Amino acid sequence: MKFGVVVFPGSNCDYDTFHVLQNVMGQETVFLWHKEPDLKNVDCVVLPGGFSYGDYLRSGAIARFSPIMAEVKKFAQAGGLVLGICNGFQILLEAGLLPGAMLRNKNLKFLCQPVYIRIENNKTAFSNAGKKGQVLKIPIAHFDGNYYAPPDLLAELEKNNQIVFRYCDAEGQLTEEANVNGSLHSIAGLMNREGNVLGMMPHPERAAEKILGSEDGKVIFQSMINYLEKKAGTRKKKKVVTTRPAISPLPPLIGTC
Repeated sequence: MKFGVVVFPGSNCDYDTFHVLQNVMGQETVFLWHKEPDLKNVDCVVLPGGFSYGDYLRSGAIARFSPIMAEVKKFAQAGGLVLGICNGFQILLEAGLLPGAMLRNKNLKFLCQPVYIRIENNKTAFSNAGKKGQVLKIPIAHFDGNYYAPPDLLAELEKNNQIVFRYCDAEGQLTEEANVNGSLHSIAGLMNREGNVLGMMPHPERAAEKILGSEDGKVIFQSMINYLEKKAGTRKKKKVVTTRPAISPLPPLIGTC
């Protein structure tokens, strides 16, 4: 399978995501520069975390106008797999690929800490490697992660099983304390109605190796690989080949935004 990691000015989790997909999960991975409307025939697009365009207007609000986003929309509308992590989730909301909006965290502070999330629906392209009710330990790092949606939309999300992950405590209980940013219905990750686009605030790429304190994030990446392999009609296991990206394949950043 071939994964593409989109890079915006201000992305700071692009190499982390690239590393996990290529070196940990053993998948072909390429960078996709925001100014180039070419998805390079990838099977999955990942919008990584960071602070695209410095979040100077509103988180993700400027990034959604980048040339590559028109292609990401077409890709998603055609059934292509898209994952948005943290700022990537915010961009998907701003682009209209996912419903709802993000508000400031309930304590009005930037939060950078490990949290627990519970798998609510394991019959998805992003959670099939886990079990319903399974608790994952994955870190967050955001200021605007308080998910909001009007009551009718929340009811629709619940009815259609679009809520994939909820904030919980270590035992899987939904509590006010565990819902650190104040998201309605404790939503930590949700997908579109078609099931091919997911946004999540926790960073699975920061919890994919033992040295980082948790490997629970691999559940998300393995689920996507499972889905894509099944879609392609092959379940052949790929040998994990550890390689490091040499020099950044990105164009010079200064003056190219």
